[in-house]
Amino acid sequence: MLTPAALGLVARLQRELGPIREELLAARVARQARLDEGQLPDFLPETREVRQDLTWTVAPPPTDLSDRRVEITGPVDRKMIINALNSGASVFMADFEDANSPTWANCLEGQSNLIDAVERTISLQSGDKSYRLDEKSATLVVRPRGWHLPEKHVLIDGNPVSASLFDFGLFVFHCGHRLLERGSGPYLYLPKLESHLEARLWNRACQLAEDHLGMSRGTIRATVLIETVLAAFEMEEILYELRERSTGLNAGRWDYMFSIIKKFRDNPQFILPDRGSVVMTVPFMRAYTELLVKTCHRRGAHAIGGMAAFVPSRRDAALNQLALERVREDKVREVGDGFDGTWVAHPDLVPVARQVFDEVLGERPNQVDRRRDEVEVTAGQLLDVAATPGEITDAGVRLNVSVGIQYLGSWLQGIGAAAINNLMEDAATAEISRSQIWQWVHHHKISSEQVRAIQAEVIEELGDAYREAAALFTEVSLAPEFVPFMTVPAYRLLP
Repeated sequence: MLTPAALGLVARLQRELGPIREELLAARVARQARLDEGQLPDFLPETREVRQDLTWTVAPPPTDLSDRRVEITGPVDRKMIINALNSGASVFMADFEDANSPTWANCLEGQSNLIDAVERTISLQSGDKSYRLDEKSATLVVRPRGWHLPEKHVLIDGNPVSASLFDFGLFVFHCGHRLLERGSGPYLYLPKLESHLEARLWNRACQLAEDHLGMSRGTIRATVLIETVLAAFEMEEILYELRERSTGLNAGRWDYMFSIIKKFRDNPQFILPDRGSVVMTVPFMRAYTELLVKTCHRRGAHAIGGMAAFVPSRRDAALNQLALERVREDKVREVGDGFDGTWVAHPDLVPVARQVFDEVLGERPNQVDRRRDEVEVTAGQLLDVAATPGEITDAGVRLNVSVGIQYLGSWLQGIGAAAINNLMEDAATAEISRSQIWQWVHHHKISSEQVRAIQAEVIEELGDAYREAAALFTEVSLAPEFVPFMTVPAYRLLP
């Protein structure tokens, strides 16, 4: 993986773009200070012309990304890659971010696994089971880590390289031309953007890599996850910055909830009830998804729906039936709203989601032509968190503490996607759990003593192996000042 030529591209990306990244991260801190003072976000007046200009659209999708009706996501371990590519989904998002515990081994082995997947030589022998690619497999899309994360194992001029540029650089270097030779291309999912300027930086990274590797402009294609509330106010601008390579936007529902809590943590109008009460039909989530579909279709881009995180049980048929019906209802809502595709976390959910989208799309690859011009979403509607029904319950507090500790325990052991209570938990869902605890304690809805008492009970149930995870959970959920990302202090504990 770490050939001089590959590291040469990573170093060039870091040296040319690293200073801009640092400026944008500093801008995040400054923006947070203004939010803490009570300022609320709005659509940007300085980019009004971009939003009002109806003449621009994004580039047409490549052939193997024109139909994205079901996308499956997961970490970059060998078994997951094979099963996901064979799942019957249209797209597999290989995830170096929320579903990946970024140990050095996971990150490097993940890149190696991607080469084998692209070469179609990937296989695995596990006990009596053999895994290899079927003749037909999903289109590969890769999600690098977010702008806020470093890769501590690689220093450029004495400083840790951006994890985003490291993951991206190795992937496009090793797999870019290989994918093009097979009629596909280097396709990305870009996480956790907070502004169109951060999208502009990604576009510059793609242009620099294309020039460095002798690819034509627009070869690298990118879908952006709208998973921060600030990005929701700049969706058109984000598409515009990436217009020569954009393949759409995705409604990253779990990180979006986390972002609402994080950005407005001091404002009592933004206190959320139990995590399970914040469904996609509550007013602020409804406004966000409606605006996303309208924005995408207005510009010829795909709108991809949110995650179905249910993990089917092999032992509880009644639970499966109820959960699968809820998954179906969620996907019926999405396709009815105009989404062109949706996400699932488990191969058993692919047929459920596909059937729903097949019933509406038929032989059409997507429904981008459904413009949704009737949708009008205001800043007030995007921020109407106070209208969310539900309460903060003892059961909700206990669930957040238990899930947070269990997930961090898995993460510290190198497992970034963990099935807990029949749900696939990743860093985004764990962020909701710990940030809700912080918010509820901060606003005196619960006490820190109550949290510590539950934590002690959880450790007793789980065992001493989870004490380090519990200590980390306490650090990020009971700290006097809000920790922006729990994965930053957690990363220091990884090999």
